[in-house]
This record gives sequence, C-alpha cells and structure tokens, in this order.
Amino acid sequence: MKSPAVLVILLIAIIVCICPLAASAAVEEFKLDNGLKILFIEDHKIPLVTFQIWYRVGSIDEPAGKSGMSHFLEHLMFKGTPRYGTKVFSNLVQRKGGMDNAFTTRDYTMYYQTLPSDSIPLSIDLEADRMKNLLLDPKELESERSVVMEERRMRYEDDPQNLLDEAVVATSLEVQAYRKPVIGWMSEILAIKRGDLADYYATYYSPDNAFIIISGDASPSKLMPLIKEKFGRIAPAGDRIKRVKTVEPAQQGEKIVYVEKESAELPSIVMAYHVPSFPDKDSAALDVLSSVLSGGKSSRLYRSLVYEKRIALDASADYSGLHRDPFLFELSATAAPGKDVREIRKALLSEVERLAKDPPSDDEVQKAKNQVEAAFIFARDSSYSEALYTGMFEVIGDWRLRDRYIGEINAVTPEAVREVAARYLTEKNRTTGYLIPVKPGGASE
Repeated sequence: MKSPAVLVILLIAIIVCICPLAASAAVEEFKLDNGLKILFIEDHKIPLVTFQIWYRVGSIDEPAGKSGMSHFLEHLMFKGTPRYGTKVFSNLVQRKGGMDNAFTTRDYTMYYQTLPSDSIPLSIDLEADRMKNLLLDPKELESERSVVMEERRMRYEDDPQNLLDEAVVATSLEVQAYRKPVIGWMSEILAIKRGDLADYYATYYSPDNAFIIISGDASPSKLMPLIKEKFGRIAPAGDRIKRVKTVEPAQQGEKIVYVEKESAELPSIVMAYHVPSFPDKDSAALDVLSSVLSGGKSSRLYRSLVYEKRIALDASADYSGLHRDPFLFELSATAAPGKDVREIRKALLSEVERLAKDPPSDDEVQKAKNQVEAAFIFARDSSYSEALYTGMFEVIGDWRLRDRYIGEINAVTPEAVREVAARYLTEKNRTTGYLIPVKPGGASE
C-alpha cells in the first residue's frame, strides 16, 4: 500500500494533467557568481514544484573510445556521497511524497524531482551535494556497469528496429559526434574506467556548465537565498571545459546499410537525410514537412503506403530541431506481411519527389501547422513539461527561443515546404537502412 504522502502527490499529479498551463509561462532568470543560471516558472494553482538541474553534457561531449560515459555517470549519480549513501537520495524524496528520475541525451543530462512545494529545499540540498561530492565507489561502479550493459542488450541487441536506427545514424554521420549511441557501444562501455568518470564528472558537473529550472508553486524570494547558500560555494570548472566542434562534411552519395536479425519479424526501412536544427531558417519548414508526411492517418505517407497501396503496416517521418548541432530527418516504414521492402522504398521516394516538385496545398500546410502547434502546447501541460521544454531551448541557445518557435511555424508557406524537401531530401544526402529478417542459421527470409 502506498503511503499517504505518495497518494497525495499522485492526486496532485492527476490535477496537473487536467489543468494545462498557459501557452507561454513567464520565466524569471537569475545567475550566481560561479556561473550557475536559475530559471523560475511560477504557477501557484496547486502546491507542487518540479526541480530540474540540467548539465550541458551528453554523448556529443564524450572522448573517443568512451561512448556511453554520460549515461553511465547518470546512473552513478544515484550511488551516493559521503553525506548521503547509495539509495538514500531517492528514499528521502519518496518519504516527502515526491518522485525523482533522470535521463541522458545526445546534448544534455537532466535530473529532476517533483515534490510538494514545502519540501523543495530537499532538492536544493541533495542536488548541491551530488554536484560536488559524488563517491564513485568502485564496487558500485562495476555493479552499475552490468546494469548499463543489460540495458544496452534490451534496447538494442534485442530490439531490431532500434538496432537498425542506430546503424543508420552511425553510417550517416562519419565525423559528427551524434553518430555515437547515447547508451554507448558495448565494447566502449566495458572500457570506461573510474578515472575516466572522475575526470568527466569534475569537468562537466560544475555550476558554470549547469542550470536549474524550478517550476510550479515556488517563488524566487523564498528559494534564491538557499540556492545561493548551497550552490554558491561550488567552484566553477572554468577553462577545463573544452568542447570540440565537429562539422559533418557534405555527403556525396547515397549510403546503404543492412541489418540482419533472427528476431526481426518483418522487413523495414529507414531513410535518413542531413538537415539543420532550430533556429536555422529552414528548421520550421522541416517541422511542417514532417507533419505533412506523417501527421496522422490522413497524412501522405499513411494514406499512400498503408491505406491505399497496403504495402506497409506503418509509415512515418521524424524530425526534431531541438539539437545543439545539425542532425537528421528520417522516413521509416515496416512492410506488411508478404510485401517487398523495395516496393516500400519506391513508394517513399515517390512521395518525396512529389513534394519536392509541387508544394502542398494551403489547407494541407495549415493543418500541419495546427498539428505542430497543438503538439507543442499540449506537450507543456504540466509544471514538469513546461520546465522540460524551457530547458531544451536553453540547451540549444537560449530559453527565449521557446517563444519564437510557434511564430516561425506559423510563418511557413507551402513553397517553403517544397523548398526544404527539394533541398534536403535528395539522393546524395540520403542514408538508407534495411532490416532483414533471417532464419536461424543466417538465411534471409
């Protein structure tokens, strides 16, 4: 049976889900002398606060041969300091009726707690402590390495579709650091040593490489003195933070990669194209293009490949411009039973060529823009998700970019959609990956 405190926070979380925030919540910004930025998003409707601390470090920052280090360190951040031993952190949060977690991406690592508003000083105390005093106990390190490796097996080795996407990304990007999977390559997870992690932690887990977002029933006047007391004494990393900027050379021809797996039930295809990220002038049009191709069952890919031709079980386009560096625009589909994946490739390319030649209609583009805007607003329907999206824009440049995003989406024209399709979805800019089911023993089906 859950404790009364946990039941209270679950009830509050339900209330949050049915009480959306305004489309553009106000942000108040502060900065400590050591470089730590703090963003407050006040919302006093319910007595709940989300505390997030973001570190500007992800797989893009990892040294050669040490892929997965950011994610590995995220796991170890829950393994204790001299003051708070292993498992103590989460237990303290839960006793207050809260919840906590973390995740790592290509661009950042983020830790968060959601607590009743009178308990948020606990987050400030705990996060300041583990920013500086992580133990990195060798026994805990080896135990967690096994956990990470098992996670790798489950998410990739045992998931053919994820394995295909990993292969496509790695083949498409020859130089740029996004080519590495966030979880790391298995052999490199094994190669990470305690000293590697200690150096990485000392460099990137510093106040001048982090920012805090406090969203919900909290006010700066009450919390800033405590934040200054706890975090202000931590020294910045300064010149130790040295980022290597890698630029992917222009692709000069289509690349093709095959992944053969016994556990794959049906063939599938992924096509990836190099594209810019927000706030590049073409990013908004690429977002709308993705929705034109893949925004529901009336979208072009679903209507053509799944409903009319009946050659695919699913078909989609995927683009996210919220990356520090340029990344990829992907088209994907899974073959219907008995259908040839080469027929799906032909159908996907036909839709791309049609869009590159003739712009979509005004109504089609307006529908796509409405979908993008609605998804953006509904994705920010709680204090947690409002903070999440604010942080994602802060990582790529400045949280104020959040307020430009919808305006740029609404300015997209049908001709702009046609232009980005013609400019980026080209043969020489494409990497195509095929997932091939094989019978036991290696014979393709």
